[in-house]
Amino acid sequence: MKASASFFKYARDDGKRVGPFFIAGPCVIESEKLCLRIAERLARLSDACEVDIIFKASYDKANRTSADSFRGPGIEKGLAILAKVKQTTGLPVLTDIHAAHDARAVSQVADVLQIPAFLCRQTDLLRAAAKTGRIVNIKKGQFMAPQDMRFAMKKAGKSVWLTERGTFFGYNRLVVDFAGMLAMKELGPPAVFDATHSVQMPGAEGGSSGGMRRFAIPLARAAIAAGVDGLFCEVHPDPARALCDGPNSLYLRDFEREAPRLLELYHLVNHTR
Repeated sequence: MKASASFFKYARDDGKRVGPFFIAGPCVIESEKLCLRIAERLARLSDACEVDIIFKASYDKANRTSADSFRGPGIEKGLAILAKVKQTTGLPVLTDIHAAHDARAVSQVADVLQIPAFLCRQTDLLRAAAKTGRIVNIKKGQFMAPQDMRFAMKKAGKSVWLTERGTFFGYNRLVVDFAGMLAMKELGPPAVFDATHSVQMPGAEGGSSGGMRRFAIPLARAAIAAGVDGLFCEVHPDPARALCDGPNSLYLRDFEREAPRLLELYHLVNHTR
């Protein structure tokens, strides 16, 4: 099963792949100004490296650890900002949906609808996303066996990506199962590795999650070497000031520096040049 993406310019899933794709952006929509600032730099990087980059940001983070944590601007304002990003930069966009009734409205803007890991078994949500005709990126639950993602796929239709984002390993720690990642890829759809959520430390800072961003790029390199199709990275100009997932987010400048190196590794492993 291959999920087509008509917005791709450089990466394809028609048997003639010329490169991976990146999903990058801030965890949550903090402001229109910040989203445009990040997206404009990502668009320049996309053109310079000839790699497809999908801008990601959430209009609502419904699964924050604390009720006092910032969730985002909400669906109406958030979708308006994402539409502005698309219009201004030309980048396709991805955002999460947490409720089935939001799928149709979000699909009018987003090119990819993302199902959060904790919701990857929610039948009504997956079916609503499938009905939009958009690509559905399902994050594997931290509690899920890789092979069991085939059941989520069946609910989400034919246009599916599967994303690995770490598996629970006791309190406040995640581990990355590279064999499991390849097992998901064998199910058919493009496999994506979420490098930054995989170094998250859930609940490690009391009312919020911690993270170890210094390990994100090494894990991304390993995932590229293992054969993933896409990389997911949360990026921010100043992660210390980010309103969500700062400890595990990459500095935008570091992502800009490392992306070409990751592409070189991909081409070396896959002999596509």
